Amino acid sequence: MSKTLEKQEKPEYTGRYLVLLPEGSNTSDAISQISSISGLSLKSSLEFENEFFTDQDLSKTDGIVLDKLGIAIVNEKPKMENAIAGFGENEMIVEKERVVYAIGMVDESTQNYVEGYRDAINHMTSALVGPELEEFDYEDQQAEVESVGATWGLKATNVVPTSILRYNPYNGTGIKVAILDTGLDCNHPDFADRDITHKSFISGESTQDGHGHGTHCTGTACGPLSSPAAAERYGIAYAAKIFIGKVLNNGGSGGDGGILAGINWAIANRCEVVSMSLRGLHNGTGYSAVFETAAARALAQGTLIIAAAGNDSSRPGTVRQVMHPANCPSIMAVGAIDVNMRIASFSNGGLYPTYGAVDIAAPGVNVYSSTKLPTKYASWNGTSMATPHVAGIAALWAQASGLRGINLWKKLTSTAKALSLPARDVGAGLVQAPAKNRFGPFEGFPILRNPKFPIDPITPIEK
Repeated sequence: MSKTLEKQEKPEYTGRYLVLLPEGSNTSDAISQISSISGLSLKSSLEFENEFFTDQDLSKTDGIVLDKLGIAIVNEKPKMENAIAGFGENEMIVEKERVVYAIGMVDESTQNYVEGYRDAINHMTSALVGPELEEFDYEDQQAEVESVGATWGLKATNVVPTSILRYNPYNGTGIKVAILDTGLDCNHPDFADRDITHKSFISGESTQDGHGHGTHCTGTACGPLSSPAAAERYGIAYAAKIFIGKVLNNGGSGGDGGILAGINWAIANRCEVVSMSLRGLHNGTGYSAVFETAAARALAQGTLIIAAAGNDSSRPGTVRQVMHPANCPSIMAVGAIDVNMRIASFSNGGLYPTYGAVDIAAPGVNVYSSTKLPTKYASWNGTSMATPHVAGIAALWAQASGLRGINLWKKLTSTAKALSLPARDVGAGLVQAPAKNRFGPFEGFPILRNPKFPIDPITPIEK
């Protein structure tokens, strides 16, 4: 398996189209309207069980309207080419369907080279202008997260509190998490007894993960509390219901339409969280109106979409923009940090003031998790690895607070740990899981104070 993806100079397209229907459109009325404009015969996703369909189903018709999103996926046909202007006149937005990829893992030699270059630059800068004032003691932080029992990422994000005074009683019970990726290795022993619903949106391929990327992301978000074979605990929401949507093939690629179909399927199944460690190349300004509307409509229905910012940077020299579809304002974009609480050299940044922001950060360097057999476990780098940390923690917060959609988003960002890094790179900060105090006053019992001593020791004692 290649650990890096060849950089493409420009976005790639499949030949199909995405049609965004006007707000409030009824699916059956939209199908009739599209037919009258173009002569195309479309189906509704409601015609398929649980709104699940594949490319093969799509090829048997002119297109399919995603009922929960108000978006049509339309095949490339002369009728469609001739109808685009008519769609615009009827307040419909048409976009070409892009090719998207599982975000490539950054290999260790490249990571070490870039980090060495970064550290040399930082050392030279420090020698010339003096060190920057730091808010945190990073050596203490690293010592905390390197203790045994769980991955450094789970400790840094408070999934496994490092203080004896805190504990985490949450495990994702009752929460549905959708992982839209390359599938899951269904033979992996760590998922043998889990509640898993799986569908493949790739024609000719089952949900069995022939790539490994999807199994790694699923492991971080929803892996087990413990495993006899794993070196340490790596899973977060270990009691959540897992929904595997295979939207990328075994080579790691797919199309926008399959991802939107996966989102629609997740909403139809009332998934509270959708995790997407994938990206399509985006050059220049702007973002997809189709994906932005899909994400906003998902939030309104109680589903939070979380996506990887991308691995296209080569810091400190080059910082690339957040890629599609994470650059949409209504999709939570995740950047990657390392164990020293520094931004990962490959992590993309928010370069525009009103969109394309990094909203939050999570561990994305040397992340240990499950992968396809026979390898079973691996440590990888990437914003792909950071994203499922946020997804798993979102499931814990959904369980702990009962919040959904935009309110769940606000809970994640409001509880994030501030970092002494630019918001361009880490957004609100490092994602943090909910936890409780292990010791404290019992309810109904007042805290007793010695009346001979003042509550404020600065105030002079009156004679």
